[in-house]
Amino acid sequence: MEIKRFETKKRMSRAVVHNNTVYLCGQVAKDSTKGIKEQTITTLEKVDELLESVGSHRDKILSATIYIKDMSMFQDMNDVWDNWVNEGFAPARACVEAKMAREELLVEVSVVAAL
Repeated sequence: MEIKRFETKKRMSRAVVHNNTVYLCGQVAKDSTKGIKEQTITTLEKVDELLESVGSHRDKILSATIYIKDMSMFQDMNDVWDNWVNEGFAPARACVEAKMAREELLVEVSVVAAL
């Protein structure tokens, strides 16, 4: 089966498609100066945009891994997530507290979706 890579650089591709499955690299906020709710909103906007660019959609997400800087922000992140996920289309999901690549980042989301 063919492997398609999108927006590939030396370190990673933003998306990879194989066997009708889409793998996205971790997405972070468009503006990392904002709070957790705003960062989550713009992170999920980027997920939407990237999925659409390869021919998929949030309703086709199979699994999501959410990295959050501090679990004290869990409920605020979930408020945004719960409004973003369409009813009946919740993916398998994990959420872990993690040290982020940059200090100002509060959340990162990586997803696997069907094409």
